[in-house]
This record gives sequence, structure tokens and C-alpha cells, in this order.
Amino acid sequence: MANTAHADDMSTQLISALPMLRAFARSLSGDRVRADDLVQETIARALANKDKFTPGTNLNAWLVTILRNHFYSEGRKRRREVEDADGQFAGTLADLPGQESHLDMADFRKALAQLADEQREALILVGASGFSYEDAAEICGVRVGTIKSRVSRARVRLLELLGTAPVGPAASEVASIPAMRG
Repeated sequence: MANTAHADDMSTQLISALPMLRAFARSLSGDRVRADDLVQETIARALANKDKFTPGTNLNAWLVTILRNHFYSEGRKRRREVEDADGQFAGTLADLPGQESHLDMADFRKALAQLADEQREALILVGASGFSYEDAAEICGVRVGTIKSRVSRARVRLLELLGTAPVGPAASEVASIPAMRG
């Protein structure tokens, strides 16, 4: 009976995690369909390996780790495929949005895609998915300071790519930090 209760609780938590997983997958992949595929595969793998999950630990971090690992494994397999990194081909297939907010979002997505993978991932985990620096460090398998550094560099680089200047008392300090990869 306790096993059934654990399975029901896990199912409820999996359903609750879907929006967060989808947002994270979309941020990583930049594509709705691919994001849905990543989430579906993540849930399938989580259910197939539910015996490996330790009850009482952070299920969301475990799910994000599964999704992240699958995304990078899939990326290694896709290296041999033709890429459209600059969106030139894709741009010929779609109409450009007519509202300025869509253009702002397109600029942001383009800038986000130009970040180093590690910086983009750290920024998405901490900034968009709401993970603490500690949880993000655990997910990525690095130290907390490394995550903080990656997030900081990602923010500075995004500002550079978007052509905006940092604001606040430390703006001159932030602006003088070289944008480094990693």
C-alpha cells in the first residue's frame, strides 16, 4: 500500500513539474516541438527509473537533470545533421511578427542562443526556472561559485548582445568585466 501511495505522490509531482520542464526544455532547445519531445522523453525515463529516485529529495532537480542529460546526448547525435544556426533558412519559411514586442523577444532569443552553452544553461536554471544556485550547481555537477560566475557572465553578455548598458551603482564594475566563456 505504501508503494501505491508513493507512486500516486510521484505522479502528482510529475504532473506539477510539467510546466517547469517544458519552459526549461524550450529555453534549451528554442523550439516548441523539440521541447515537448524532450519533456515527454524525460517523463518516460523518470517513470522507467522511478526506483532510482530517492523519496524526500528534490524531484524537480532530478527531472531537470534527466532532461538536461537527454538534451546534450541528443545534441551529440545531431552534430552530423545540417544546422541552420543563424536562422537564415528558417527565416524564409515564416512571416516576421508585426508587433514590436515579438521583435524584442526574437532579439532576446537570438542573444540567448549566442551565449555559451554553460552560461545559457546556468542562466535558465537560476533566472527562469527558479532553482537556487545550490540546486543548479548540483544539476550541472559543478561548484556553486561556478554557477554564480556563469550566471553573472551570462547576464553581462546578454546586455552586450542586446545593446543595453547595465544600470545601478555597480554598472561600471559590471561593464568592465570581460565576457568569458565557461
